[in-house]
Amino acid sequence: MNVTALVVAKAPVPGLAKTRLAATVGADAAADIAAAALLDTLDAVADADFATRVVALTGDLDAAARGTEIAARLASYTVVRQRGDGFAERLVNAHMDAFHGLPVFQIGMDTPQVTPELLNVSASRMTDGRSVLGLAQDGGWWALGIPDASLARALLDVPMSTPETGAETLAALTARGAEVTMLDVLRDVDHASDLAIVAADCPPGGRFALVSANV
Repeated sequence: MNVTALVVAKAPVPGLAKTRLAATVGADAAADIAAAALLDTLDAVADADFATRVVALTGDLDAAARGTEIAARLASYTVVRQRGDGFAERLVNAHMDAFHGLPVFQIGMDTPQVTPELLNVSASRMTDGRSVLGLAQDGGWWALGIPDASLARALLDVPMSTPETGAETLAALTARGAEVTMLDVLRDVDHASDLAIVAADCPPGGRFALVSANV
Protein backbone atom coordinates (compact mmCIF):
# COMPACT_ATOMS: atom_id res chain seq x y z
CA MET A 1 0.00 0.00 0.00
CA ASN A 2 1.17 3.53 -0.67
CA VAL A 3 0.52 4.41 2.96
CA THR A 4 2.87 5.23 5.83
CA ALA A 5 2.20 3.55 9.17
CA LEU A 6 2.70 5.76 12.23
CA VAL A 7 2.84 4.16 15.66
CA VAL A 8 2.66 6.65 18.54
CA ALA A 9 4.33 5.03 21.53
CA LYS A 10 5.53 5.70 25.06
CA ALA A 11 8.44 3.79 26.57
CA PRO A 12 6.86 1.45 29.15
CA VAL A 13 8.76 2.65 32.20
CA PRO A 14 7.44 1.31 35.53
CA GLY A 15 5.63 4.06 37.40
CA LEU A 16 5.04 6.06 34.21
CA ALA A 17 3.30 3.54 31.96
CA LYS A 18 -0.35 2.56 32.28
CA THR A 19 -0.88 4.29 35.60
CA ARG A 20 -4.60 3.43 35.80
CA LEU A 21 -3.79 -0.23 35.24
CA ALA A 22 -0.87 0.01 37.66
CA ALA A 23 -3.23 1.05 40.44
CA THR A 24 -4.64 -2.49 40.29
CA VAL A 25 -1.79 -4.74 39.14
CA GLY A 26 1.28 -2.77 40.24
CA ALA A 27 3.74 -0.59 38.35
CA ASP A 28 6.07 -3.37 37.16
CA ALA A 29 3.25 -5.59 35.88
CA ALA A 30 1.55 -2.67 34.16
CA ALA A 31 4.78 -1.70 32.40
CA ASP A 32 5.34 -5.28 31.27
CA ILE A 33 1.79 -5.42 29.90
CA ALA A 34 2.35 -2.13 28.06
CA ALA A 35 5.61 -3.45 26.63
CA ALA A 36 3.93 -6.63 25.43
CA ALA A 37 1.14 -4.62 23.80
CA LEU A 38 3.65 -2.38 22.04
CA LEU A 39 5.70 -5.29 20.75
CA ASP A 40 2.63 -7.11 19.42
CA THR A 41 1.53 -3.90 17.70
CA LEU A 42 4.96 -3.39 16.13
CA ASP A 43 4.89 -6.98 14.85
CA ALA A 44 1.46 -6.48 13.27
CA VAL A 45 2.49 -3.23 11.60
CA ALA A 46 5.73 -4.78 10.34
CA ASP A 47 3.80 -7.65 8.74
CA ALA A 48 1.19 -5.40 7.12
CA ASP A 49 1.61 -3.98 3.62
CA PHE A 50 2.68 -0.44 4.48
CA ALA A 51 5.16 1.35 2.24
CA THR A 52 7.03 2.88 5.19
CA ARG A 53 6.80 2.59 8.97
CA VAL A 54 7.47 5.30 11.56
CA VAL A 55 7.38 5.23 15.36
CA ALA A 56 6.97 8.51 17.26
CA LEU A 57 8.46 7.67 20.65
CA THR A 58 8.62 9.39 24.00
CA GLY A 59 10.34 8.21 27.16
CA ASP A 60 13.50 6.32 28.08
CA LEU A 61 13.79 2.83 26.62
CA ASP A 62 16.81 2.14 28.82
CA ALA A 63 14.52 2.30 31.86
CA ALA A 64 11.57 0.54 30.21
CA ALA A 65 10.20 -2.95 30.63
CA ARG A 66 11.54 -5.12 27.77
CA GLY A 67 13.50 -2.09 26.63
CA THR A 68 16.20 -4.13 24.89
CA GLU A 69 13.60 -6.17 22.98
CA ILE A 70 11.69 -3.04 21.98
CA ALA A 71 14.87 -1.33 20.79
CA ALA A 72 15.72 -4.34 18.65
CA ARG A 73 12.22 -4.39 17.15
CA LEU A 74 12.47 -0.71 16.31
CA ALA A 75 15.52 -1.34 14.15
CA SER A 76 13.25 -1.87 11.13
CA TYR A 77 11.35 1.39 11.77
CA THR A 78 12.15 5.03 11.33
CA VAL A 79 12.05 6.41 14.89
CA VAL A 80 11.32 10.06 15.64
CA ARG A 81 11.00 11.68 19.04
CA GLN A 82 7.67 13.09 20.09
CA ARG A 83 7.75 16.85 20.46
CA GLY A 84 5.32 19.52 21.57
CA ASP A 85 3.32 20.62 24.59
CA GLY A 86 0.42 18.32 25.34
CA PHE A 87 -0.67 15.12 23.67
CA ALA A 88 -2.64 16.75 20.86
CA GLU A 89 0.34 18.85 19.79
CA ARG A 90 2.61 15.81 19.93
CA LEU A 91 0.21 13.91 17.67
CA VAL A 92 0.14 16.76 15.16
CA ASN A 93 3.93 16.94 15.09
CA ALA A 94 4.21 13.17 14.75
CA HIS A 95 2.04 13.31 11.63
CA MET A 96 4.17 16.16 10.27
CA ASP A 97 7.34 14.16 10.89
CA ALA A 98 5.92 10.98 9.33
CA PHE A 99 4.42 12.63 6.24
CA HIS A 100 6.55 12.39 3.11
CA GLY A 101 3.90 12.58 0.41
CA LEU A 102 1.98 9.43 1.36
CA PRO A 103 -1.19 9.18 3.47
CA VAL A 104 -0.43 8.39 7.11
CA PHE A 105 -2.26 5.72 9.11
CA GLN A 106 -1.71 6.21 12.84
CA ILE A 107 -2.30 3.80 15.69
CA GLY A 108 -1.19 3.67 19.30
CA MET A 109 0.03 0.84 21.53
CA ASP A 110 -3.20 0.05 23.41
CA THR A 111 -4.81 -2.34 20.91
CA PRO A 112 -2.56 -5.41 20.72
CA GLN A 113 -5.40 -7.36 19.10
CA VAL A 114 -4.74 -5.68 15.74
CA THR A 115 -3.58 -8.02 12.99
CA PRO A 116 -1.81 -7.33 9.70
CA GLU A 117 -5.04 -8.22 7.94
CA LEU A 118 -7.07 -5.70 9.94
CA LEU A 119 -4.46 -3.01 9.35
CA ASN A 120 -4.40 -3.73 5.61
CA VAL A 121 -8.18 -3.58 5.31
CA SER A 122 -8.38 -0.42 7.43
CA ALA A 123 -5.61 1.49 5.67
CA SER A 124 -6.81 0.42 2.20
CA ARG A 125 -10.00 2.42 2.81
CA MET A 126 -7.94 5.59 2.46
CA THR A 127 -8.78 5.89 -1.23
CA ASP A 128 -9.59 9.01 -3.23
CA GLY A 129 -8.29 11.28 -0.50
CA ARG A 130 -10.54 9.90 2.23
CA SER A 131 -9.61 9.80 5.90
CA VAL A 132 -10.36 6.89 8.22
CA LEU A 133 -11.16 6.84 11.93
CA GLY A 134 -11.44 3.83 14.22
CA LEU A 135 -13.29 4.53 17.44
CA ALA A 136 -12.56 2.81 20.74
CA GLN A 137 -15.24 1.47 23.04
CA ASP A 138 -14.33 3.96 25.77
CA GLY A 139 -15.11 6.93 23.51
CA GLY A 140 -11.60 7.56 22.22
CA TRP A 141 -10.08 6.26 19.00
CA TRP A 142 -7.51 3.62 18.10
CA ALA A 143 -6.71 4.56 14.51
CA LEU A 144 -6.59 7.72 12.42
CA GLY A 145 -5.68 7.82 8.76
CA ILE A 146 -5.35 11.10 6.91
CA PRO A 147 -4.22 11.88 3.36
CA ASP A 148 -2.25 15.00 4.29
CA ALA A 149 -0.52 15.94 7.53
CA SER A 150 -2.19 19.36 7.54
CA LEU A 151 -5.44 17.63 8.54
CA ALA A 152 -3.81 16.51 11.78
CA ARG A 153 -4.11 20.09 13.01
CA ALA A 154 -7.79 19.29 13.59
CA LEU A 155 -6.61 17.41 16.69
CA LEU A 156 -5.60 20.69 18.34
CA ASP A 157 -9.32 21.42 18.75
CA VAL A 158 -10.01 18.08 20.47
CA PRO A 159 -9.77 17.40 24.23
CA MET A 160 -7.79 14.18 24.56
CA SER A 161 -8.50 11.17 26.80
CA THR A 162 -12.19 11.90 27.39
CA PRO A 163 -15.30 9.85 26.56
CA GLU A 164 -16.02 12.38 23.78
CA THR A 165 -12.59 12.35 22.13
CA GLY A 166 -13.65 10.09 19.28
CA ALA A 167 -16.81 11.99 18.45
CA GLU A 168 -15.05 15.34 18.71
CA THR A 169 -12.21 14.11 16.49
CA LEU A 170 -14.73 13.13 13.84
CA ALA A 171 -16.43 16.53 14.12
CA ALA A 172 -13.12 18.38 13.91
CA LEU A 173 -12.06 16.45 10.82
CA THR A 174 -15.34 16.99 9.00
CA ALA A 175 -15.27 20.69 9.92
CA ARG A 176 -12.00 20.89 7.97
CA GLY A 177 -13.61 19.28 4.96
CA ALA A 178 -12.39 15.71 5.47
CA GLU A 179 -14.43 12.81 4.14
CA VAL A 180 -14.14 10.17 6.85
CA THR A 181 -14.71 6.42 6.58
CA MET A 182 -15.36 4.77 9.94
CA LEU A 183 -13.44 1.62 10.88
CA ASP A 184 -14.25 -1.22 13.27
CA VAL A 185 -14.67 -0.25 16.92
CA LEU A 186 -12.03 -1.84 19.16
CA ARG A 187 -11.52 -2.07 22.89
CA ASP A 188 -8.26 -0.61 24.15
CA VAL A 189 -6.37 -1.49 27.31
CA ASP A 190 -6.61 0.99 30.17
CA HIS A 191 -7.88 -1.01 33.15
CA ALA A 192 -7.48 -4.50 34.59
CA SER A 193 -11.00 -5.29 33.42
CA ASP A 194 -9.83 -4.85 29.81
CA LEU A 195 -7.09 -7.46 29.96
CA ALA A 196 -8.97 -10.73 29.49
CA ILE A 197 -11.41 -9.28 26.98
CA VAL A 198 -8.69 -7.85 24.74
CA ALA A 199 -6.46 -10.90 25.17
CA ALA A 200 -9.30 -13.11 23.91
CA ASP A 201 -9.25 -11.17 20.63
CA CYS A 202 -5.47 -11.38 20.19
CA PRO A 203 -3.84 -13.80 17.76
CA PRO A 204 -2.57 -16.99 19.41
CA GLY A 205 0.92 -16.86 20.83
CA GLY A 206 1.07 -13.10 21.29
CA ARG A 207 3.03 -11.54 24.13
CA PHE A 208 0.09 -9.53 25.44
CA ALA A 209 -2.21 -12.54 25.79
CA LEU A 210 0.53 -14.49 27.57
CA VAL A 211 1.45 -11.78 30.08
CA SER A 212 -2.20 -10.89 30.73
CA ALA A 213 -2.98 -14.49 31.62
CA ASN A 214 -0.27 -14.39 34.28
CA VAL A 215 -1.39 -11.20 36.04
